[in-house]
Amino acid sequence: MLTAFARAFKTPDLRKKLLFTLGIIVLFRLGAHIPVPGVSYKNVQTCIDFASKDGAGGLFGLVNMFSGGALLQITIFALGIMPYITASIILQLLTVVIPRLEALKKEGQSGTAKITQYTRYLTVALAVLQGTGLVATANSGALFQACPDSIRSQIVPDKSIFTTAVMVITMTAGTAMVMWLGELVTDRGIGNGMSILMFISIAAGFPGSLWAIKKSGKLADGWIEFAVVILVGFAMVGLVVFVEQAQRRIPVQYAKRMIGRKSYGGTSTYIPLKVNQAGVIPVIFASSLLYIPALIVQFSGSTAGWAQWIQNNMVKGDHPYYIVTYFLLIVFFAFFYVAISFNPEEVADNMKKYGGFIPGIRAGRPTAEYLSYVLNRITWPGSLYLGLIALVPTMALAGFGASQDFPFGGTSILIIVGVGLETVKQIESQLQQRNYEGFLR
Repeated sequence: MLTAFARAFKTPDLRKKLLFTLGIIVLFRLGAHIPVPGVSYKNVQTCIDFASKDGAGGLFGLVNMFSGGALLQITIFALGIMPYITASIILQLLTVVIPRLEALKKEGQSGTAKITQYTRYLTVALAVLQGTGLVATANSGALFQACPDSIRSQIVPDKSIFTTAVMVITMTAGTAMVMWLGELVTDRGIGNGMSILMFISIAAGFPGSLWAIKKSGKLADGWIEFAVVILVGFAMVGLVVFVEQAQRRIPVQYAKRMIGRKSYGGTSTYIPLKVNQAGVIPVIFASSLLYIPALIVQFSGSTAGWAQWIQNNMVKGDHPYYIVTYFLLIVFFAFFYVAISFNPEEVADNMKKYGGFIPGIRAGRPTAEYLSYVLNRITWPGSLYLGLIALVPTMALAGFGASQDFPFGGTSILIIVGVGLETVKQIESQLQQRNYEGFLR
């Protein structure tokens, strides 16, 4: 693998792409440390120290992880890539519901470009909403619950409308720039730009979280806990790689057709159905949905019985009610997303149109029913695997004092492994085009 990297840097075209991607990553991480105008940097750092001692970033832990820690530091890239992810998921769901978007999707490259443009507009709109919410939370002092009132009330010393507007505009512009950087990487660099930036954001939290576990450990000055966490992390990565690569290949045979004097078709191929067809999206959906009740309680300030019940049972990740609800939501969203992203009737019609059939299955409706049956059978283990991956590391690592948004948690492992595999495959394919040798000999 190291020799393959050496060959990649020896190839001028590939070296230029790799260096360009590394340059964008440096700019992205630099912006994640520049504070927004109007924020007291000293008070923010003091509150972050209190939050780290208390154990987590609270309700904003998931978004903070996706922003590489920039959210709680209230920097210009505080919102990170999250508005774009949310906008992409919303557009993908609306494509099934709105006929106009579905027609655009079928138009090919021009339709895809139009949907991408809508995604950008929606990203900016979501950035304005999320930026306003973040500034309002920082002004009220609710961003850092563990911080003393005298300090957290002065995170934003000037609470005027002008200062608030400047902060929201700055964070929205930061989100637009992150989106632009991601598209630059996609066009001129290696891999999918948005995925690469998400990968870097999550990986940026690894060293600090690992060292925090070592410092909080009690066995052999924390080194035993540190080693156990590393081993658990490698085991989880190995399991995720194994399942993410697993797929059910349904054989498809194309009949021979005579057009003029030439014969076409007669080839055999397969339809790859992945065990985890939905990827990490069900985990993100479930996490976002579980944040809503706690956010309602936090912003309403209610002390009624229902508010206390939510605060006691649906906020901490180690509570049984939270665990069961989280698991069931992941399973539900896994089936829901697979149902809207893979259409067996459409696949069966396309196969029938081009003379394809599954051996032993009649073309048309029986093929669609067979594909639907296989997809449901595969989605069950895939959804259960997602639920276990999302919960088991969090529960196990909680015993070592790790926060709920620890990088070796389920969501981060799924994203890092998925992005890593795709990026390595892309580099490997480009190496094969030039040297006919991949990463592995």
